[in-house]
Amino acid sequence: MNISIEDTVRRAAPGLKVVALEADVTNPETSPELWRLIERAAADIAAVTDMGDINKRPGIRATREAYKALGKEPNRYRPSAEALCRRVVKGLGLYRIDTLVDLINLVSLQSGYSIGGFDLDKIEGDSLSLGVGREGEPFEAIGRGQLNIASMPVYRDSVGGIGTPTSDNERTKLTPETRRLLMCVNIYGEEMPVDETVNLITDLLGRFASATNITIKYLSA
Repeated sequence: MNISIEDTVRRAAPGLKVVALEADVTNPETSPELWRLIERAAADIAAVTDMGDINKRPGIRATREAYKALGKEPNRYRPSAEALCRRVVKGLGLYRIDTLVDLINLVSLQSGYSIGGFDLDKIEGDSLSLGVGREGEPFEAIGRGQLNIASMPVYRDSVGGIGTPTSDNERTKLTPETRRLLMCVNIYGEEMPVDETVNLITDLLGRFASATNITIKYLSA
């Protein structure tokens, strides 16, 4: 999958780095071992983080700054990494979905990065562009209906938007039937080192999603 970053995003987020990882995978129910890792990470974050400090995490803060630079209000349309952290700090815990989704949430919690997870077989065409959402552009966010993605960073395939830092699209979402994964790690500002983030992802995918044929591409604004 070829991914390009449009100039509007480059100007708003000159420090942006994207790690695009593809792999052949399985997506079973989340194992007790993986869920224990998630619960431990959530407890560790809740123990040391005040609600007012969440948006000061470097990865989250930089994502919010990119939203503001594009004209989007991040308090109304929170990046997913911020939303996850807020849930665990409030003591609400995370929803248990499936291996791939829960694994991505674990990495997002630990890194501070909003991460897109897509079923490669549902993406139309052989390329994606990362641009900016337009007024009235349709986008059915997972579990929340139509999302106003105007002035928000958005990955598009040949049909339309598939992912933003706030939510991914129902059309290309991960399901138990997913066998080819595309994961886009959106690093608007570095928090967890890139190599450490990649090592964490590949380790988790190998342990819990039987990942093979992993390929990784690095892009920057």
